[in-house]
Amino acid sequence: MLLLLGLGLLALGAFVWLGGGSLLGWFGRLPGDIRIERPGFRLYAPLVSMLLLSVVLSLILWLVRRLG
Repeated sequence: MLLLLGLGLLALGAFVWLGGGSLLGWFGRLPGDIRIERPGFRLYAPLVSMLLLSVVLSLILWLVRRLG
């Protein structure tokens, strides 16, 4: 299971890196994501994006556990 999860993450990373990132352009730019940029300083905290990702992954894992 862990090996399959790792291969899935590798495939997702390759997809985003090779140009499929335009489909995920909204990620990190949601209302509630904190971005502060000043000369010599940059702070980026994707709070809402990570919360959304956590909810989606929790639902997927719940479905896998429920159906499996």
